[in-house]
Amino acid sequence: MAVVIQRFEPGTLQAKVQARTAYAMYRGAIHRIPTRFELVEQAGVNFVIRIVSNLSGKVQAKVDQRHPSKTAKMDQDPFLPYDQDLFVADISDTHLCLLNKFTVLNHHILMVTRSFQEQESFLTLSDFEGVLLCLNELEGLVFYNAGKAAGASQRHKHLQMVPLSFTSEVPQLPIEPLLKTARFGEMIGKVPGFPFTHGLLRMNSEWIVSPLNGAQELLKLYLHMLRVLGVSDGGTGGETRSPGPYNLLVTREWMLLIPRSTECFEDISVNALGFAGGFLVKNESELDRLKTCGPMTALCQVGWC
Repeated sequence: MAVVIQRFEPGTLQAKVQARTAYAMYRGAIHRIPTRFELVEQAGVNFVIRIVSNLSGKVQAKVDQRHPSKTAKMDQDPFLPYDQDLFVADISDTHLCLLNKFTVLNHHILMVTRSFQEQESFLTLSDFEGVLLCLNELEGLVFYNAGKAAGASQRHKHLQMVPLSFTSEVPQLPIEPLLKTARFGEMIGKVPGFPFTHGLLRMNSEWIVSPLNGAQELLKLYLHMLRVLGVSDGGTGGETRSPGPYNLLVTREWMLLIPRSTECFEDISVNALGFAGGFLVKNESELDRLKTCGPMTALCQVGWC
């Protein structure tokens, strides 16, 4: 007998996230990583650098799980089965919404495929439909780490979503001032202040309110961007083969894709949030190295320059 999926009612996802967060905190299912932050300016961006503020063994273990470096950790699947205490809502027949177990930012959610798919595989029509359904409910930043070299910590395909503000001192994403200078050709824009290979697209507000139609358009543009940037030599979403590593960031206003060359700047893991202007480091030594090199320079070293 087929299982009937009850999708969340429109207009309810934000309340569900808040209620499940309170419940998961009570149950001890969410582990907050305590941090402090510093603002480090380079190239017109006020980067938010978060530093783990307690180096106890328990906290260090949480940071290591957030940024695993060993293949064994990648092989563990926390989503099959998933922790019921972290379940927020059914997004669709193919995706569900979970809270992030190890979290730095409030209301950090995951859009997870019900069945196992590789994190390195192409994004699909159903992935983009899930993205738009969530963006219609929550104003935030959706991001995707396509493979370990792009900062992914799990092999099971999942997109993530966080609030647009990384801290009250910076009320928008740190990279927003540079995005305003973007220059567009026929379709794909370039940001003069970004020293790494990238492509930028403007989002159409109609895609948000009509997620299925919008997902079809986004999928086409995403595949086109992969080809133009040299991450993929063609093909369509859903194929078993994989493109190269990249990060994807999506808001209601824009979509940004960055090809990746490596996971780490020195030994500091960088995921998609780095390209939005946010880093997480484990100690003062890592902070000092980022300050000395400059966060934008670090992004160039893990991207294509």
